[in-house]
Amino acid sequence: MTIGRFGDPRREERGAWIMRRAVACGSLTVRTIGETRAGEIAAHRFLDCPGVTVAEIIATLGERTAAACSGRRIVAIQDTTEINFRGRDQDRRGLGRGGDGVGLGFFIHPVIAVDAADEAVLGVLAAHIWSRRADQDGSARRRRRQRPLAAKESQRWLDGAAMAAQRADAATQLIVVGDRDSDLYSLFARRPERVELVVRAAQDRAVENGGRLFAQAAAWPVLTRSQLAVPARGPGDRGRTAGIVLRAGRVGIKRPRNGFAATDAAQLPLTLVEAIEEAPPAGMPPIHWRLLTTLIAETAEQAREVVNLYRLRWRIEQTFRALKSDGLGLPDVQLRDAERLFKLAAIGLGAAVRTIQLVDARDGGPRPASDVADPALIEAAEAIGPTLQGTTARQKNPHTPQSLAWLAWIVARLGGWTGYYKPPGPKTMRRGWDRLAAMTEGYLIAKRSPPEQVITGHV
Repeated sequence: MTIGRFGDPRREERGAWIMRRAVACGSLTVRTIGETRAGEIAAHRFLDCPGVTVAEIIATLGERTAAACSGRRIVAIQDTTEINFRGRDQDRRGLGRGGDGVGLGFFIHPVIAVDAADEAVLGVLAAHIWSRRADQDGSARRRRRQRPLAAKESQRWLDGAAMAAQRADAATQLIVVGDRDSDLYSLFARRPERVELVVRAAQDRAVENGGRLFAQAAAWPVLTRSQLAVPARGPGDRGRTAGIVLRAGRVGIKRPRNGFAATDAAQLPLTLVEAIEEAPPAGMPPIHWRLLTTLIAETAEQAREVVNLYRLRWRIEQTFRALKSDGLGLPDVQLRDAERLFKLAAIGLGAAVRTIQLVDARDGGPRPASDVADPALIEAAEAIGPTLQGTTARQKNPHTPQSLAWLAWIVARLGGWTGYYKPPGPKTMRRGWDRLAAMTEGYLIAKRSPPEQVITGHV
């Protein structure tokens, strides 16, 4: 649960405790995390400390995720979410205007690593947290076309791809996926080496044959008709299966008039994959995705693969829900200073991903427990696990030792799950994770202490 060393072992320990408490209680409210008045004061002091930085928290999360990416085909999904305090922004300090131009707020742009094979969330590769300056709130934003890309917020998409490439360099393949906001010519022109891109097109760009991008697919033959599993959008939505028509072909997009550098190529050869839903449910807009990618999609199978890679964007949307109203409640915290809010947001991002990972692990699977746990916690779980098992086969941990599913079984049992009638819920998993982390601390203390102190009860 370490989120950084911060130049002092005591800060490292306190940061790990705050992370553990955020996961356990499902909240970022400092009073809830602290549990007691002393704990609340300790949490405030940690967030106030100048030695605790957002950069170190994100770097620590990224390094742990990088280790999990080794030898895997990775989809790095990047997107931006806003935390807006409109109506609750009195006395907030250091924040600029949010996306509505009225309330104060800030923005979070994470890059989440997902295993392409089993769609499992591996962790946070990188993140950028910022608030708009005063000169970005008014007329300067209307002159954005005159500014270089490096001076715009759009630069975050290039930076995210670069950080993903740096930290996931041991992956067998790295595919960076983005929504329509990431449809930037410079992102394709300056993509890092070994990085493939899948981006939902937003701009009807000029193409080399003299036409426009969006009209190209109309003349192409249908590659295949396929079924697409549409993920749930939130509580109460069970998702659906959409019947889609796929077309794909090569296009050459031209460099735009604005928003490019002189070093960007005059045109770029890319693949366009178009997915259109044939019969959407009543009252629901049809799926219509135009996906620009550096991957080849000459066959029906390749086109389906590109669409499925873009579909994995739901994992970052799920992370945002876990961070905000449907989970940790970041928009509801009462902290006033921007610097403290940013630190708490970075911790919350890691806690949201950790919660998703543990809930996902309920269904089993061969992924290693090291994807979410440090070696010390896994060692403690090996010692604690047998004490939670019963005498019958149904009461024993059925999963491969040291797999994530094996660890999730132990966590669920510590959270009060009986294992008989239904799978454990998020609250049970959070409670069990808190207990396991606390027991690990005691286990490590006992392990470091001389045997005679343990026997005589001094530990």
